[in-house]
Amino acid sequence: MSDVPSADPDACAREPIHIPGAIQPHGVLLVADRTTQEISHAAGDVAGLLGRQAWIGRTLGEVLGDELADRIAQVTQSDAGGSYAGHTGSLDVSAHVDGDRLLVEVEPGLATALPATAILGQLENAGAAFERALNLKGLCERAAIEFRRLTGFDRVMIYRFLDADAGAVLAEDRAEGMPSFLNHHFPGSDIPAQARALYVRNLVRVIPDVAYEPAPLEPAWTGPPLDMSDCALRSVSPVHMQYLRNMGVGASASISVVKDGLLWGLIACHHATPKLMPFDVRAAARTLAGGLARQIRAKEDAETYRERLRLRGLEDEVTSRFTRAGGLDAHLAEGVVELRRMLDADGVAMLRAGILHMDGVHPPETQVLAMARWALQRGLDPVVTDRLADVFPDAEAFQAQASGLLSLVVSADEPFVILWFRAEEVEVVNWAGNPHKAVNLGPGETLTPRSSFEAWRQTVHGRSRRWTLAEVDAATRVRETLLEARSHRRLQELNTRLSETVAEKDALLAQKEMLIKEVNHRIQNSLQLVSSFLGLQSRSMGDPKLHTAFEEARRRLQAVALVHRRLYRADQIEVVDMGRYLEELIADMNDSLGAEWAGKISVEASPVLVPTDRAVTLGLVVTELVINANKYAYAGKPGAIEVSLEEHRTDLRLIVADHGEGKHDASDGFGGRMMAAMVKQLRGELTFGDNKPGLRAILTCPATAAIQPVVE
Repeated sequence: MSDVPSADPDACAREPIHIPGAIQPHGVLLVADRTTQEISHAAGDVAGLLGRQAWIGRTLGEVLGDELADRIAQVTQSDAGGSYAGHTGSLDVSAHVDGDRLLVEVEPGLATALPATAILGQLENAGAAFERALNLKGLCERAAIEFRRLTGFDRVMIYRFLDADAGAVLAEDRAEGMPSFLNHHFPGSDIPAQARALYVRNLVRVIPDVAYEPAPLEPAWTGPPLDMSDCALRSVSPVHMQYLRNMGVGASASISVVKDGLLWGLIACHHATPKLMPFDVRAAARTLAGGLARQIRAKEDAETYRERLRLRGLEDEVTSRFTRAGGLDAHLAEGVVELRRMLDADGVAMLRAGILHMDGVHPPETQVLAMARWALQRGLDPVVTDRLADVFPDAEAFQAQASGLLSLVVSADEPFVILWFRAEEVEVVNWAGNPHKAVNLGPGETLTPRSSFEAWRQTVHGRSRRWTLAEVDAATRVRETLLEARSHRRLQELNTRLSETVAEKDALLAQKEMLIKEVNHRIQNSLQLVSSFLGLQSRSMGDPKLHTAFEEARRRLQAVALVHRRLYRADQIEVVDMGRYLEELIADMNDSLGAEWAGKISVEASPVLVPTDRAVTLGLVVTELVINANKYAYAGKPGAIEVSLEEHRTDLRLIVADHGEGKHDASDGFGGRMMAAMVKQLRGELTFGDNKPGLRAILTCPATAAIQPVVE
């Protein structure tokens, strides 16, 4: 098939799509002074749409009417406006603030306004249909139907972002004659990173006519370009316009599906001919997309819960076998069958003290032993991959039997290793055009969108079904079960041979416990002494900057003491229930900040087991983000702070949100360097977003990866 190569992704990512200096010509943009409401610039057909030949230097009241201008004057950050009876018919008016400017957008409205009861009824019916969906697939199929009914577009697709920012169409509803893209994949270069960021900021984007000519700002803009990120009329990248024309559509709309502050996917709407999407319909679509996002989360949470229940039941069967009479040694050979079934693996191998037990589909014995030695060299952290050849090159020879691996080192001294295998699943992926055809721009060349969307099939080898986070957690708990079974056997032997020494051992244990308590007591006293000293020093400082620095140091020291005390009280040492730990940490933090902070900091955390060293670092990150929110969002005064923890695929996502000034520590000071070091230790990424109002700090990091040491 013929295919024009896609543009260089880096070049696409650098295109300044938020400052086009022009709008789509079906509407009008008025730029006015926020204080005087005097219009300085405009774009679009002001005379044709508003019937005003002269507008420079006029006020919004003169152009739009005093009542509407008064409403616009009340706007702070949210959109404000209303209907406007123009000489060409009903118009929709919206406005937002950009610094000391008001940006007012005027668009053609519905010829006959939709009754609020009709819109509400349609939204309620759609929401009820979403709730009745049995699973995510059924939910997406229902959503495609409901959004097409609401918008009237010829084709509506539910598009979900996948790995490497590629995406796939999960569901579709279309008019007769429109080509189908159902189950087709699109490369990540089709939607660059900056475009995805704007999709989170602007939940609905409409292009009523893909053949439009941009209407520039008049008079010519001078100075820094006008940021049009929040403008619904913002002109679209010429590359994207050509992309849509190549798809054979006349109008397009994109409605963002934002789940927990992240872009989950898009509702992509296409029409064969030009088509408007008035303000009322956009508002309804935005509301319906919010309901869809909540139902997506509910369906995903329910699926995770069902999977955890299933795994718990199978874990109990494994545990009961290894705790029967005869212990671990008597049931090891039969136990591998249940271990394979527990994680829905195609094969399993268990190496203990030089003896190998295997079941199901697995590589040759020599390769299994080599893989076990490799897993031992990597340490106690489990190896989890659905592309084994990428991390263990020798696996390419037996990828049909084992393209996926979950390895677990139970004990390195025996050695004791369990390997779960998943066979290769050859996958045929339908792409909308060849995703590998991309070229770099040469001198003088411009961005060129691909022109072909014909189905291009790719056969993917060397991959297996993915291991879920719940399955990894279950495997980790199996390690504890086996260690307990081994310990139980050894304890029985010791009790038989060393019954006379029980009293002595109890005395030693009591002495050790007393020593641990004494050490903990002294550590707490030492930390409290240093904290008190810092408090005294801060009060004696005449310099406010030094006083602030001492006070921040004292609060961080108190946070360290709190982390130490929490972990000392924990029931487990190697792993910590991060959800419970965060709840207790926030409760103590509420108490330590004073009575005026009572109930200000809330937490919503899923039960997730993480290694102790990661729990310490995550606890310090939460503490530092709360301190930053107190300092920068509320200027040291009490204010609402929301902390949440959740699973996102194989990662953890920690969110600290406030409703304050929307600021954070962007300096290169001690706090910023300390936060950067902790994020690096976690091998994570910390991003900041608008909480409308306030700030959302989102830390994404692996759930089970080892802490990465920081090298100064």
